[in-house]
Amino acid sequence: MSLVRATRSTDETSPDFVKKYVNFGASVRAAQNLVLCAKARALMQHRYHVSYEDVRALVRPILRHRILLNFQAESDKLTQDDILKKLLDAMPAPRD
Repeated sequence: MSLVRATRSTDETSPDFVKKYVNFGASVRAAQNLVLCAKARALMQHRYHVSYEDVRALVRPILRHRILLNFQAESDKLTQDDILKKLLDAMPAPRD
């Protein structure tokens, strides 16, 4: 949830680059789809638990079309993938 919440520029936990470049972030439905796909990925790898790596692998494909960038991002030639990669690098991994 913290990754999805951090895509919203209005959230106080979002990094500064999100506040600068994102108009609309991902919704609750995006978080639900991220969880479902992470479960499916774990099962395809013969595991019954979801790891943080499952979530990291799916953030860009799932959230790419769910965030809307502003004109500043377009003028700086940034894409949704660029923002999501920065977000993954900026967010700490959850504790075990």
